[in-house]
Amino acid sequence: MQTAGDIPLLITSDNSSSERRITPSWTIGQLKSKLEAVTGVPPLSQKITLRVNQQGIPVEAADEENTQLATFPLAPYAELHVADTRPPGARPNFTDASAVEKYVMPAEEYEQKSDSVLAWKKSQKLGRFNPDAPTIEEAKIKAYQTEIDSRGIAVGKRCRVGGDDSRRGEIMYVGDVQEIPGSLGSWVGVRLDEPVGKNDGSVGSTRYWGQEGGPKHGVFVRPERVEVGDWAPVDDLDDMEEI
Repeated sequence: MQTAGDIPLLITSDNSSSERRITPSWTIGQLKSKLEAVTGVPPLSQKITLRVNQQGIPVEAADEENTQLATFPLAPYAELHVADTRPPGARPNFTDASAVEKYVMPAEEYEQKSDSVLAWKKSQKLGRFNPDAPTIEEAKIKAYQTEIDSRGIAVGKRCRVGGDDSRRGEIMYVGDVQEIPGSLGSWVGVRLDEPVGKNDGSVGSTRYWGQEGGPKHGVFVRPERVEVGDWAPVDDLDDMEEI
């Protein structure tokens, strides 16, 4: 029961923090008994510190069953910190929920509920329940085409690959390359100025440009790695450095 002389204090521990009203006429023993329900720390394992005006004052006495809290400088909203003196292995960890058994609703039961997020998505035809929504494959193809359009990628234009000035060249092909595993969507075939590529313009048995057995000037990359611009040929750059 709250009395006129009760003082609001902030009770803290390693596992809890809450506001409680403390009666100054309580003894230290009575306080510890009440704090067990708040902090989970047994009275005999409690070490209480009153923190007021940036000072830490131990709340202890030789005779705790007869020493009242009024003997300490209690102030409204001061902090009473309760430390647990038990060895770490003997303290329950109230913040670790990994060992708590959790209920997981079976998927079949969840799908049959009428008041779930899933049911709402079905009723609104959202996400995978939208019959007009593009498939993942269609979305990827569209994304690559958007990159091509936004970057101005087209056959015959100069470019550089991967932001590397030494990998400049000319765009020779834009489109599907079925021979590349996982090749869904458009690729950009570039004939590099220097023979630092991975092919001679062909992939597998399909030739996209050039002649068989030529130097490896060719690379096929996704559109996001291609930067179109007035990039001078690498040979011209070398000549300029010698001037």
